Formats: sequence, C-alpha cells, structure tokens
Amino acid sequence: MQAYRFALDLTPGQERAVLMNAGAARVAHNWALAYVKAVMDQRLAERSYGVVAADLTPAIGWSLPALRKAWNGAKADVAPWWAECSKEAFNTGLDALARGLKNWSDSRSGRRAGRRAGFPRFKSRHRSTPNIRFTTGVIRVEPDRKHVTLPRLGRLKLHESARKLARRLEAGTARILSATVRKVAGRWHVAFCVEVERLIGLPSLPGVVVGVDVGVTHLAALSTGELVRNPRHLSAGGRRLRRLNRQMSRRVRPDRRLGQRPSKRWRRARARLARAHARVANLRGDGLHQLTAQLSRKYGTVVVEDLNVVGMLRNRRLARHIADAGLAQLRRQLGYKTAWNGGHLVMADRWYPSSKTCSGCGIVKAKLALSERTYTCSACGLVLDRDLNAARNLAALVCEVTDARSSQESLNGRGADHKTRLGGLVAVKRQPGTASAGETGTVLPQGRAPDHVLVWRS
Repeated sequence: MQAYRFALDLTPGQERAVLMNAGAARVAHNWALAYVKAVMDQRLAERSYGVVAADLTPAIGWSLPALRKAWNGAKADVAPWWAECSKEAFNTGLDALARGLKNWSDSRSGRRAGRRAGFPRFKSRHRSTPNIRFTTGVIRVEPDRKHVTLPRLGRLKLHESARKLARRLEAGTARILSATVRKVAGRWHVAFCVEVERLIGLPSLPGVVVGVDVGVTHLAALSTGELVRNPRHLSAGGRRLRRLNRQMSRRVRPDRRLGQRPSKRWRRARARLARAHARVANLRGDGLHQLTAQLSRKYGTVVVEDLNVVGMLRNRRLARHIADAGLAQLRRQLGYKTAWNGGHLVMADRWYPSSKTCSGCGIVKAKLALSERTYTCSACGLVLDRDLNAARNLAALVCEVTDARSSQESLNGRGADHKTRLGGLVAVKRQPGTASAGETGTVLPQGRAPDHVLVWRS
C-alpha cells in the first residue's frame, strides 16, 4: 500500500465544487454526531429514571453501514440539496465519525494502545480541513499525465506530472483504491491510495551494518563516522514566522463573545502564516526522505534506537528542537524503506545505554550529563564525540545479538552481553551490596539500584 500525492491547479468553478462536496461531508458528520449524542443522552437519562433495559430508547450502531442507513433516512429533510453532491462526500463524513467513535470506544476499554482518544467533536467550517475521499466511480490518471479524473468533479489539472504513478498503472503493477482531495495551507492536493506490486531491491552494501544515533545537535550520527547536519528548518524560518504572527495579531480577529467577524486583512495574514508553516514542514519532510532513502539503499542493516519521543517532548527546554528534528518520522520512514530495498531495520531497546557505554572497552558510565558532548572513557582513555560513540554501540549491538543467539544466550535487561568483548569490561550479575567501594557500576532507569558491577574477565 503506497500513497502518491500531487498538487492541483483548480479553476474557481472547480474549487467551488470541491468546497461544496467538502461541506457536504462536514454536514453529514455533524448531523450523525448530534444524532449519536442525542441517543446516548436519552438512554442515560432513562437509566437515571429507573427505566428497565428492555424499554430504553433503541441504540444506534456506530459502524459506517449503520450511520449511512440513518443518514439516508434523514437526508431529504436535513439536506434537501443532497443530489447536487457526490455520495462519496457524505460517506467521507460518516466514515470519519465511525472511525472516531471506534477509537474512543477502544481507548476507553483498553483495546487501543497509545494516547487516550477523546470523544469526536463537531467540525467547524473555519477550523476544519476541507477534504473528500472517493472510493468508487471513475478515478484515473489521464494519458497526458497532467490531468486526473474524479467522480462528479471531472477533469482536474495537476500542478506537476503524474508520470511515476502513470508508469505503474500502464505496466499493470499498481491499482488505485481511493483518491482524497484535501486543502493544506491554501493549496489543493489529490492523494491516491495505491496497491503496488513492488520488486524488492538490494542495497549497495548488503553485508554492512550501520548504527544511526539521532539527536538535536546532529540530526544523525552514523557509525561510519559521518555526521548529518541538523538543518533546523523551524529555527531558520523563525524570524519570518514571528513577523507574520505579529502582523496577524494587529488585524481584526474573530471574537465569538462580541460577535465580531474577522477582517479580510486578517484572513490574508493567516493564509500567509499557514504557507510559511507549510514551507517549513515541506523542507523538513524533504530532508528526512532524502536521508532515509540514502541509508536504506546503501546499507543492508540499519540500527536505530526506540526513542520515547512523546516523553522527550515534555522537556520544555528542548521540545521545540526535538519536534523540529522529526525523530519519529525518521524512524517510521526507515521502517518501510529498508523493506523496499531488501535491508533490515533493527530497533535497539529503549533503555539500552548507547551513550553511556564506551565503544572501545565496553565500560558503562553511571551518569552522563546531556551537556557532555565528548565521551571520555576513564578505563581505556577513548575520547570520541558523544553521538559517534552511541552510533558505534548501536552498530555493535547487532553483532552482540547474533553471537548471543548462536550460543543460546540473550542480553540482560540492560542490554549488556556476557561474552562478546574478549578481554574487556563486561557487566556480570552480582547480589546487591557486594560491590567494593569505588567500583563503577551501571545505573538502572527510573532511579532503581544497580545490580551489576564491571569486572575484568581473563
């Protein structure tokens, strides 16, 4: 499953037609949500009155077919103009509501992992993103590769050539499943969800393992010694963003309490600010795609850390820079691109001490401040950049896991191995309280007491 997204050049008439269909999707979503809430509130009130379960108001299903059936019975009264819009417009709004209700229900019951999902909200014309999704009807790329045809919207001009998708369609190695028209920062796009038959490639260095340590100082440090510069697109565009924010704050903005409508100058200032933010996001995405494509095409095995990015964003001093780097996006792209190019992606454990471990002798420091950008080993005297040291440890982790599996041994909870580094410092198990004073040990996460001590092995 792959998506192809292209920018559109719509005429004023076509833009009005798309906005009308997007508005129809919003109307169907809001009506169905109000209907679901009314039924839920009525049943809750009846229970408080002591009404037995058999006499309660019949519940409405939250699936897409149930919501569509309810909408078809009421659309003549709710939206007398329904025939002017595509049926896919109403299906778009109802499908979004069905997914939102399912996510909320699964999150409450514990069947959905991740951050807790809230109850769906009503969509506003001013704050929601206009979009419409087509799954049936005529959806095709025209032979000139500069136009696409969609149901009820007709022939739409593309801002760029669709040759990459057209070649696959002509060769029979791709099949379009759906098309979504969406407006982002004043620009309309069409995204095709495509089922692709892809030939698995082969990396140029299939037997090479590379460790990738991502961060803020350097976007990525490779175990080969290469340091990828962090472009900091948000910081680079900060001056322009601040100026546009000041301009918008001086205009007449909307105020619900006073019934004040926004001025046209405020709308234009907001559009300029949205385009500036979109440019930052596009630059960030382009840089991440180039980096991940280069790594997946060159190396057979890529090792990265399983970082807790959501937890890292709680650091108020670094949250903006961490979000600007796009660390989670880099890991996500490596996941599918390594599979496309015949490589492997290895995820290191979240608590693996890649930065605290010496890549030369294997000693693990008890503490390593974030301000220490150069790793200095007190045992072997290694002096190395902190990020490069972590990248080398990540690359060596694949060899450690392979050796441990071959000898029917595994890594312990801290990721320490018991046999790979000959003649070096290796963590071995000990009972608490048996270490000699002054010896260096490992520190477990979340403040727990250490239960390992580093000793020399002959």
